[in-house]
Amino acid sequence: MKKIITLALAAIISLTALTSCGSSGKTVSTDGSTSMEKVIGALGESFMNANSGVTFTYNPTGSGTGIQAVTEGRCDIGLSSRSLKDSEKANGLTETVLAYDGIAVIVNPENPVHDLDVATIAAIYTGEITNWSEVGGNDSEIVLIGREANSGTRDGFESITDTEDACKYRQELTSTGDVITAVASNPGAIGYASVASLKDSVKALTVAGVTANEENIKNGSYVIQRPFVLVTKADTTLSETAQKFFDYATSAEANDLIIKAGVVPAT
Repeated sequence: MKKIITLALAAIISLTALTSCGSSGKTVSTDGSTSMEKVIGALGESFMNANSGVTFTYNPTGSGTGIQAVTEGRCDIGLSSRSLKDSEKANGLTETVLAYDGIAVIVNPENPVHDLDVATIAAIYTGEITNWSEVGGNDSEIVLIGREANSGTRDGFESITDTEDACKYRQELTSTGDVITAVASNPGAIGYASVASLKDSVKALTVAGVTANEENIKNGSYVIQRPFVLVTKADTTLSETAQKFFDYATSAEANDLIIKAGVVPAT
């Protein structure tokens, strides 16, 4: 029977009701960042293909929820698209950087604007600039789309653009896919999303003339970027199967899959 990665929350709940943190010998459970869906899905599928009888599950709840899940022992590995805070580390959590991902600033393909610098992006998101005509676009209102407060993508974007607690969002959405859909359907919208998750339905702007691609993320010239992190509990030993997945995901053996998922391996 074809092996699949279980995305449904109900399936995760059913599984964890029978096991503690996915710690039965043949299960690995992960929970967290929606931006990591493509890379963690590829790694999980590859791991199951190489290990007969193993079930790998991924619950796309957002970085903050994934961190909370591993803290409470509801999953083996948390997934975060931001670095852990000092308070989270003090609470017994450990981070291992899996990869680096750019955060693309996206607009509707009909928008004639192609490039913005970080200062201008910040001015747009804080409401200082409210019309596309102010930055070389059409005479139309700028509609600000972003992520919910628990999002690692939002945390990374606001930290880099120095807009924490100052963004004037029209919509705050719960997943990367929702942001992409909202921007694709509104010619006046602007949003941000993981480079690894981009679709042809939106246009990624260059930032100060630099394209959000693997080479520029790796060399640091594309400045709006953040880590993809595997989160574990320092005082809890992973099950044999979960440890085997962790070792595989962070090894050079996994690099080709990580690159194909659109992000830059940390190894």
